Amino acid sequence: MKPNILFFFTDDQRYNTIHALGNNTVKTPHLDELVGRGTAFTHAHIPGGTCGAICMPSRAMLHSGRTLFHIQKEGQDIPREHTTMGEAFRAAGYNTFATGKWHNGKDAFARSFSSGDDIFFGGMNDHWNVPLFAYDTTGAYNGSLPQVRDWEHSNEVVMRSGDHVHAGQHSTDIFTDAAVRYLSSYNDAKPFFMYVPLMSPHDPRTMPARFREQYAVGDIPLPGNFLPEYRFDAGSLKIRDEKLADYPRKPGDVQRHLLEYYAMISHLDDGFGRIIDTLKRTGRYDSTIIVFAGDNGLAVGCHGLMGKQSLYEHSIRVPLIFAGPGIPENERREAYVYLSDIFPTLCEAAGIDIPRSVEGVSLSHVLADAQAQHHKVLYHAYADTMRGVKNKQYKLIEYAAEGRIHTELFDFIADPDEMTDLAADAAHAETVRSLRREMLILRDRLDDKAHPTGKAFWSARTDIDAAVAS
Repeated sequence: MKPNILFFFTDDQRYNTIHALGNNTVKTPHLDELVGRGTAFTHAHIPGGTCGAICMPSRAMLHSGRTLFHIQKEGQDIPREHTTMGEAFRAAGYNTFATGKWHNGKDAFARSFSSGDDIFFGGMNDHWNVPLFAYDTTGAYNGSLPQVRDWEHSNEVVMRSGDHVHAGQHSTDIFTDAAVRYLSSYNDAKPFFMYVPLMSPHDPRTMPARFREQYAVGDIPLPGNFLPEYRFDAGSLKIRDEKLADYPRKPGDVQRHLLEYYAMISHLDDGFGRIIDTLKRTGRYDSTIIVFAGDNGLAVGCHGLMGKQSLYEHSIRVPLIFAGPGIPENERREAYVYLSDIFPTLCEAAGIDIPRSVEGVSLSHVLADAQAQHHKVLYHAYADTMRGVKNKQYKLIEYAAEGRIHTELFDFIADPDEMTDLAADAAHAETVRSLRREMLILRDRLDDKAHPTGKAFWSARTDIDAAVAS
């Protein structure tokens, strides 16, 4: 019998936000249980993004298994020639279900899932007032359902159609309830592939009061790389994410943002726990592979930033946990992995063929062997302003922004918070040259220069090619 699969995906949750994995401030009892039951990848990454809305390319890479410069143009469907994860499992005999945030086009959703519930197709909305779509077997999705309005202020409620309503419900609870309904009523002999992507902990940082009350501002430590202001303008200091707090960043403001961020994570942890409880109650817990991951990181005060539009660890590293049949229990893996590697990993775990369009590399060998390597060097990019490469000790970031070029080099072993830039240190000149060579090799292998953002970046940074050539 093939395993069931539950994929729980969060929005803007950075890698170091789970209690059992080292964050002693955040409260995540259900994720802690998952860590104890499974294998946590402590160095899971996204490659970055080609636009400010990092979640769109991140989710496209997840569902297609393709690399950053081989996915759809922002705002469009995943192309039909790229088999989605849902399609692959659907073709293999799974019932495929989704509820929550999709953000990769209605056509791609329709061909991926055989059933669904409340769906959010993207955009910026308050968690208490989100335009949802009911699952549509035709894939048309011509109009959103009426939803709660101004819940926090006037408590005015507009009841939506259907057999359930969302009077005063947060998006996390709406999607959790949908997942619980599906599992509670599931009676098919076929296995299921269940995708539950949340909008949390993305701002606006609102949550039921009982989760906020678990924290006090004075108990929230500032990140080790807190800065009042970012060191230079890398081209993304005026976007909406960076306007969530005033410059210069004040310690108290950052602590408040972190409190609300952690409270949202505790809220989603509670929702995750309700789904796990339903798996246990319906007798499917032991036969279900569970994957927990986040779509991208978030600064929240690190380096003087608030958003995820950078190539620092807080922005490109994400949580990733596997648990269930065949998965080692209470283990960690430090191998470098991308989210796009999840698709082929789940195919192998379920014994189904990996589609030819998938470019990710299965993590099965890393799950089996704690010492196994995966990607030895990672390539990262943001829009047309940043490119980066990292190995097990160093990260090189190159910038082309606001008519300026800039280079940074960090030593992870000596400086895990990425606070000491070594790029201008003559003692590290060969390290810079070596990493630049790796960068150009990966740039060409991944077709970065063929992408519009890559064309713009590399035309501004011809000095890198020249330096390597010399």
